[in-house]
Amino acid sequence: MKKYSIIALLIWVFPHMTIAQDTTLKIATFNVSMEALNYVAHKRGESPNVSEKTLKAALKSDHQQIKNIAEIIQRINPDIILLNEFDYLDDNNEALKIFINSYLNKSQHGQKAVNFPYFYQGPVNTGINSGLDIDGNGKKGELPGDGYGYGHFPGHFGMALLSKYPIDVANIRTFQHFKWHDMPNALMPIDPATNKPWYSQAVWQKLRLSSKSHWDVPVEVKGKTIHILASHPTPPVFDGPEDRNGKRNHDEIRFWHDYISPELAGYIYDDNGHKGGIKAEQAFVMLGDFNATTVDGNAIKSGIASLLNNAKIQDAMPQSQAGKLHKPENINAKHHTSNWGMRVDYVLASVLSLTINNSGVFWPLETQESYRLIKDRKASSDHRLVWLELTTKD
Repeated sequence: MKKYSIIALLIWVFPHMTIAQDTTLKIATFNVSMEALNYVAHKRGESPNVSEKTLKAALKSDHQQIKNIAEIIQRINPDIILLNEFDYLDDNNEALKIFINSYLNKSQHGQKAVNFPYFYQGPVNTGINSGLDIDGNGKKGELPGDGYGYGHFPGHFGMALLSKYPIDVANIRTFQHFKWHDMPNALMPIDPATNKPWYSQAVWQKLRLSSKSHWDVPVEVKGKTIHILASHPTPPVFDGPEDRNGKRNHDEIRFWHDYISPELAGYIYDDNGHKGGIKAEQAFVMLGDFNATTVDGNAIKSGIASLLNNAKIQDAMPQSQAGKLHKPENINAKHHTSNWGMRVDYVLASVLSLTINNSGVFWPLETQESYRLIKDRKASSDHRLVWLELTTKD
């Protein structure tokens, strides 16, 4: 009788258990340049006529550039993808829904449609008026320079995460409001002419670290949780000898280095006031347009170098033959992810619980039919989609 009771219990228990399985999935990042300035003609120095309605209008016009972006995503067919420079318009995510339903969910140029039933798009600092004189021109509260992040309206240059797997929305952590001065040993910009802080004390006390935001988004993959760590640090240029953007870029990247290092993460607080970084046993994939590389460009290279050298991270160093041919004089060109010739877009997996199978940069050769998708800036974006194929493991 006891024997049959145990068998009956097992029959009841196993169908009700969620058993973690090893799963192969593809994770990508793509700066799609789907921000308002991309859709209006404007000259340098002039104030462009853009708003939160600009992207939505472009999406509703059956826009060929957007169709090409959707086709690139369909060709790679990632399970999870971060879109950088996708304007955040409102809490209803109407523009993102149009992109999913009217572009990704429809075949582009014969490619198989791709569906992302789960997505997250939260607010960012770009275009949020600080009421301060952040850009140092003597005037307070003027956009785009006096936004907590550079932008012409709230949500300009935003981000969006799309997923085929469920997102644990209740446990998303965002760090939009984290203050730069709360980072220990923050690289405060100094005016070399006076050797004094470039920002006023009023600005420095209120200035947020993230030019857009930092997100920790847990995704549930067949019984296992993978934390997607997403961001888009400011370009380390468009400033002066004080290097305020270069220093902010460095510290935005350093934030992730500290976040995945429990011994360093104690100072970090999220937008709900919870402190600390990711737990040591949690798997993650870090991704986004970091606007920095260890070998090219104007970034303070110690920031990205310390991240790439972190023992918790494995870097597959995705590459393409076309990138190599695009800048043959540059020995690093095979790893480039932008048409101006730098590696700026990253997908970095944790050593814990993840095995890298393959990686790549979508950059067709000029001899390939698909070259039309990236042949110039108007075809799609000045960035290339970067992807990793991973297998989860216990």
